[in-house]
Amino acid sequence: MASQSDNSVAFSAAELEFLAEDEMIEIVPNMRMEPLNLISGDFGPFRPQIAAQVPLWLAVALKKRGKCTIRLPEWMSVEKLTQVLEAERDSEKFQLLPFHYVEISRLLFDHAREDIPDIYMVRSLIEDIKDVRFHKIGTGLEIISKEVTYALRLKNLSAMEANIVRPFVTKALQTFHKLNTKEAIPESGSIPNRQRQAVNQRDKRVLKGR
Repeated sequence: MASQSDNSVAFSAAELEFLAEDEMIEIVPNMRMEPLNLISGDFGPFRPQIAAQVPLWLAVALKKRGKCTIRLPEWMSVEKLTQVLEAERDSEKFQLLPFHYVEISRLLFDHAREDIPDIYMVRSLIEDIKDVRFHKIGTGLEIISKEVTYALRLKNLSAMEANIVRPFVTKALQTFHKLNTKEAIPESGSIPNRQRQAVNQRDKRVLKGR
């Protein structure tokens, strides 16, 4: 996995999906099971038709075995996604969505299709939201590529969007910083004209006759 300390390194799609699997989601078990004591925490007990909160990776594992259904997160409803899409189109700001909204939706589309009402509409809305947000990102990158800047704040970016922007923005800011440093600090051996004239005048000493 790419080092998180290196801000110029982009994660792969698989790595982002792996990180997203720790997000919590609600399931409705159809079996009885005692609590699971895991390194990441304790989950359960599980009782039929009683909702429980579990990490996404555990929800997918239970779903594959036919042990539960997965409840769609509230933000993935057609109504909520429609509101987000309209707000994205009407505003220059990025709307608040889960940090891993792309990865979460992809995992649910792959493993819980039958648990998603209006799945085709939901998928279409998420794709439209992604397209609008990518257009905003592209517009922002065009601006910083034309103007010298030393900091950039993009609020409410998702993991995938930040992953795409990070390498370009990091290199651009580093370049701006280097250019500014070179302009502020004269090259070694170079002396401003006024200082050079003063030095020359001191070296030209007038010799008085005895």
